[in-house]
Amino acid sequence: MTASRARATGCQGYSETHPRTKETASVARGLVRTACAAWGLGDETAEAAALAMSELVTNAVNHARGHSLRVIVDRPANDRLYLAIVDMDPSRVPMLRTPGGDDTDGRGLILVDVLADRWGYDLLGPARRPNRKRCWAEMKAAP
Repeated sequence: MTASRARATGCQGYSETHPRTKETASVARGLVRTACAAWGLGDETAEAAALAMSELVTNAVNHARGHSLRVIVDRPANDRLYLAIVDMDPSRVPMLRTPGGDDTDGRGLILVDVLADRWGYDLLGPARRPNRKRCWAEMKAAP
């Protein structure tokens, strides 16, 4: 199910819930490309955003818990693109690592760091016992 609502920019934001499986990365990339096309953003922006989203999803699939993920694509300002994943594991926060040359994983957040202007996470729920986390990236939105 896709939820959308108009923002101050006049652009709709998109939000979907999907199973926490590796296949969700492909679905999330498609949602990013669809949103970018609807907003009239260029292919370069769409592909960079799709790659960043794919890495956020993959990180949540590999390191979070729970049965589902919330995928969010938004345009908070005319020149900004916001991507986020909400998962059910506030205890495992994303950390930028330096993988070894032979490591087959650990490069996802490095890609997000390169592609995004800024990224981070927010703990959600009660302050004393958060029950979810939102990992996000914000990047320039170019036509």
